[in-house]
Amino acid sequence: MSQHDALEVDPAPTGKHAPDELLTVGEMSRRTGVAPSALRFYEDLGLIASHRTDGNQRRYPRHMLRRVSLISVAKRLGIPLSDVQTAFENVPLDTTPSHADWQQASRRWKRQLELRRLGIEQLERELTGCIGCGCLSMKACRLLNPDDELGEHGAGPQRL
Repeated sequence: MSQHDALEVDPAPTGKHAPDELLTVGEMSRRTGVAPSALRFYEDLGLIASHRTDGNQRRYPRHMLRRVSLISVAKRLGIPLSDVQTAFENVPLDTTPSHADWQQASRRWKRQLELRRLGIEQLERELTGCIGCGCLSMKACRLLNPDDELGEHGAGPQRL
């Protein structure tokens, strides 16, 4: 066999994948570190999508790798899946999302994160005041009883 024949029979791998390549549940799990049961759960929530083979096995498009990875990051940061759903709302499931699709999702997610940050800063200020106060009174503490509408009318029971 000549050197030329060897190249035709055993080409060097390029490392490139076809954009329409489908991955098994096991491959998705290995690539993302997410359990197969979690992948099925995310699919039930509409966060990711798969195709079914004739044997009813799931096959995930390659572009789902990014979605699953972002879901994992959100989970690690304590971001609720409902927030992820909102951020991914306009990112297509059935086709490879464009750069513009991901930019729009990024802007939406950034707004959600900003609101969370502001809420955490407010909680930090209230908690600092609460620790300094030390009262832990359900009647007076806005941190322990934030929606006490009757508290505006004075201490103790007010309903008649």
